[in-house]
Amino acid sequence: MIEKTVVLVKPDGVQRALVGKIISRFEDVGLKLVALKMVWVDKDHVAKHYTDEKGYLTSVGEKTLNTYEKYGKDPNEELGTDDPYEIGKMVRNWNIEFLSSGPVVAMIWEGVHAVATVRKIVGGTLPFAAEPGTIRGSFSIDSPVLANDKKRTVRNLVHASGNTEEAEFEVKLWFHDDEIYSYKRADEAIMFE
Repeated sequence: MIEKTVVLVKPDGVQRALVGKIISRFEDVGLKLVALKMVWVDKDHVAKHYTDEKGYLTSVGEKTLNTYEKYGKDPNEELGTDDPYEIGKMVRNWNIEFLSSGPVVAMIWEGVHAVATVRKIVGGTLPFAAEPGTIRGSFSIDSPVLANDKKRTVRNLVHASGNTEEAEFEVKLWFHDDEIYSYKRADEAIMFE
């Protein structure tokens, strides 16, 4: 039941001085911070973070096409293609460009159902649709329409591992073993024993 999960405060969250507020959201629910560092990673590192698996990229492209259809925009005119896989590759490149554009605060949080808990606190991927009170719902209103128009990624402040397998991969990608700490929070006995 105890899981580890990765949270990245993206360059927009760092530049807007939201790191402390974001950290406090996870601490307040009883998650334990077991690793923390500020890094400015290169595009090669970020390319390992964002998968280039064809099925995933096609699904990203399909979501982008749905946004274009919903708002009556022509993907061929705006992006030069309506091929979901090609559009997914574009979005991946936008993500790589953005995550490598400035400092990132990388963290590992540990706790009971940490992956799902962090995802709930972070809120939906699209800030304009994220629930009020979540990190994205509280601090951002960016939308895919604006992002696609500007040919950039949606600026949604944070990344959170999507599932336990992704979390295990990301822990190894972002941290060395000697950067991860084991200790007891003062309130663990009250919360979990």
